[in-house]
Amino acid sequence: MRRDIQLYLDEHMDQKLFVRLHPEWYRRLSREPGQLNNLKSAADVFYGRTFPQRIDRLNEQAGLLSLLMSMMQAMGSSQNQG
Repeated sequence: MRRDIQLYLDEHMDQKLFVRLHPEWYRRLSREPGQLNNLKSAADVFYGRTFPQRIDRLNEQAGLLSLLMSMMQAMGSSQNQG
């Protein structure tokens, strides 16, 4: 692998870990150093950093919060009746 790619990965530890977990990227980057942009995209998908993945997580958290609020309201109304 080219030295500049190694230095880049040393500076971006999350992408370095991604390459370690997916060794096919060693071959890709060794043969085609221009694949670095594709590495960034693949790592973002893997770590859940794409915009749609963030929106999905936000929706899940909002749903959980809504469920907790409804449970709290149900518990509060059942205590008032007893």
